[in-house]
Amino acid sequence: IEVVTRRQAQIFPTDRILAAFGNRYATGQYEGHVPTAPTEQLHILGQGGAIGLVKSAHSTMPKPTIVKLLGCAVDAQGQVINTKYYSRAPVRFSGDVPTGARVILSLGSSMDSGKTTTAGYVARSLKQIGKTVAYLKLTGTVFTKDMDFNKDCGADFVSDFSQMGFPSTYLCDEGELLDLYQTLLDEAGAVDPDCIIVEVADGLYQRETNMLLRNRRFLSTVSCVLFSCSDSVGAISGVQFLTSLGATPAAICGKYTMSPLLIEEVKAQCDIPTATLEEILTPGFADYIARSVRAHEVAPSHESEARLVAVA
Repeated sequence: IEVVTRRQAQIFPTDRILAAFGNRYATGQYEGHVPTAPTEQLHILGQGGAIGLVKSAHSTMPKPTIVKLLGCAVDAQGQVINTKYYSRAPVRFSGDVPTGARVILSLGSSMDSGKTTTAGYVARSLKQIGKTVAYLKLTGTVFTKDMDFNKDCGADFVSDFSQMGFPSTYLCDEGELLDLYQTLLDEAGAVDPDCIIVEVADGLYQRETNMLLRNRRFLSTVSCVLFSCSDSVGAISGVQFLTSLGATPAAICGKYTMSPLLIEEVKAQCDIPTATLEEILTPGFADYIARSVRAHEVAPSHESEARLVAVA
């Protein structure tokens, strides 16, 4: 499991660990929930230290690690600690983006479709043209790997829901997600960002992702959408779904771009440019992303159309 120093520590029988109750939704790993009744035997749901009870698992996953509940952490008054906003207060959602920064939303067709890699490469690309960049992971289950990757890629500021005390965002209500988003945005304002990359976990149909995409107030904060996917059918159907919500992607990225044949399949069906990792790192792509807006807000100029063709 991940320890405070972000090192991956081996654990053994009889070891004692401090963990946090949390839910988990991971189509390629475990689905798990906080128990609704007292129970002594629990499961580790993720390497970040979320624990609960596994409800379902991908067929390739081993049985979860079992842990025994010994007790609960308490504060100076003897009250059980709730980590949510334990060290800072939440900010009510207003839709205000600090410093007028452009919000770049990194979405995917599924878990492990390339969202984080896309976000990191975009951060690096934007840094290369002199932009100040923040990276926020809004939803998911606690694990610092995605933040660390984006920091390594050059982001000036990185944070996620866990930094606000959320072991997981699975099954949070809409208002709670929006307030969390605003709190993270305001935190990112500390570096006066030009661009804020916001990654949302899992696929488009996942509960919280779908909830956010259907919220007009959330989408109104977004300047640009990047869509990562693993295959051509997912790319085309995802673009159609996002377009129906007024969130047409500026580019399609992700694992499918590793295959020239899949790229050709997508290009034959869709005018939206494909961007490989190599193309993301070009100054032309960075400039396009830094200037782009969602299609339903402003029709592209001839200049931006030419830029799209160059990227594709």
